[in-house]
Amino acid sequence: MWIFRILVLALFTQVPISARACDLALVLAVDVSGSVDVEEYRTQMEGLATALQDGVVAEALVRAQAQVTLIQWSGSGRQDVTLGWRRAVDFSALNQLAADIAAAPRPWRNYATGIGEALQLSLDQFQQVPNCRRRVIDVSGDGPSNEGLEPTAIRSAIRAAGVTVNALAIEESEPDLTAYFFEHVIHGPGAFVQTAAGFDDYPQAIRKKLLREVAQQNADLGNIVPAIH
Repeated sequence: MWIFRILVLALFTQVPISARACDLALVLAVDVSGSVDVEEYRTQMEGLATALQDGVVAEALVRAQAQVTLIQWSGSGRQDVTLGWRRAVDFSALNQLAADIAAAPRPWRNYATGIGEALQLSLDQFQQVPNCRRRVIDVSGDGPSNEGLEPTAIRSAIRAAGVTVNALAIEESEPDLTAYFFEHVIHGPGAFVQTAAGFDDYPQAIRKKLLREVAQQNADLGNIVPAIH
């Protein structure tokens, strides 16, 4: 019997990372509406890329064999899947994802803010990764929805799909945006809003947000997450 157990353990430890199950599907939905200028756009994309390469975030995503996709969104009818699902099979794959995000071109400028449609497109993407255990939409923006589908209109669909929506409120010109996101955008178990005082604060805020989003994953995997500074 003990020989059998040793053989099973040896077989399990030799299973390649690529064969492990996906524990997290993460949609990164970035605001590119008209209120975001060229420099602020670059701050978002480069800040997001850097946050994905943070040591704790990267390790958690690789351990989770996470699937990650990037959506850029603006007004009604202007939401774009910029990067399709990428699996964090290893750190090299995650670094490539970060590089592609940093270099991603902007699809639109000078349009309104349609958060509801951004959430709908994000929700639709999970149909492509049905085997991932956790499903999270990470939406960031610098203003309330002012065009198209209301964010609250698809809450029932979000709930039915078992999806959690977290938000990053960039309060550059909207000091009450955190409260708006809390009331109208976030949804699901443990959902939260991370606040950035402005775009200059975005890189640090998105890092904190990602750390918090993968914290539960790390806990499930038996790891201890360091304190967020």
